[in-house]
Amino acid sequence: MAVKNVGEKYHCNVCGNETTVTEVGGGTLVCCEEEMELVEGEEEGEEEEEGV
Repeated sequence: MAVKNVGEKYHCNVCGNETTVTEVGGGTLVCCEEEMELVEGEEEGEEEEEGV
């Protein structure tokens, strides 16, 4: 999946690494020789408020 927006979070299904996009440069994120998976609903500004 191509990186599209700052703040997107990606997860590696092999080792569990997670990363957050800080600068969009195109292409896809790869870890353990497999594409990382976008964590849905975790884009910047969409995080749920805790303790409300």
